[in-house]
Amino acid sequence: MPNANWISLKEIFIYLIAIATGLFVTGYSVHMLIGGLVSPTTEKIIIAVICTITAIVIGFMAYDVKKQRQE
Repeated sequence: MPNANWISLKEIFIYLIAIATGLFVTGYSVHMLIGGLVSPTTEKIIIAVICTITAIVIGFMAYDVKKQRQE
């Protein structure tokens, strides 16, 4: 298989779905936990920070798949 070291388009699509659903669930969970307890501005900042961390973690998972295929 010539593209054995690369992530296929199907896998990229799956990772994009995982990122989208993961960010949605994460953002909604944070909203349900702290919504109404803090100001709306603070809530948006916290959601943005946590969703950014979630996207980075999913990105590292995709990178790990690519790295393991190269070995």
